Amino acid sequence: MTIPLPRKTPVSAPHWEACQDGRLLVQRCTTCDQLVFIPRPGCTRCLTETLEWTESSGLGTVYSYTVVHRPQRPEFEAPYVVAIIALDEGWHMLTNLVDIAPDDVSIGLAVEVAFRVMSDEITLPYFRPRASA
Repeated sequence: MTIPLPRKTPVSAPHWEACQDGRLLVQRCTTCDQLVFIPRPGCTRCLTETLEWTESSGLGTVYSYTVVHRPQRPEFEAPYVVAIIALDEGWHMLTNLVDIAPDDVSIGLAVEVAFRVMSDEITLPYFRPRASA
């Protein structure tokens, strides 16, 4: 049994294709310089449609998190950590933390992206404690 996977759309396809290549992309508005995530057709700040994809370092810190003990679906193995990551470039991403016990997670923990191949179409960007931290 596998977890439910996101579906590629014309807007999100560049993000998912980059994940398959081991790269984390974020949209940047060429009008106001706002970083936009989740993938959208327009800027969330100035509402223009002048977005381009830019590569993220995949480095950040835990901004907030929760430990899930009772998942909503049986495909998820509990407990697991859902976190908001503050990426070094100034944007936030909702994800799961891996390679760490839930009791060892803390706000401000330095993390790095860790890609996991889930299917031929989807590679998910999870985060783990930074190797150099």
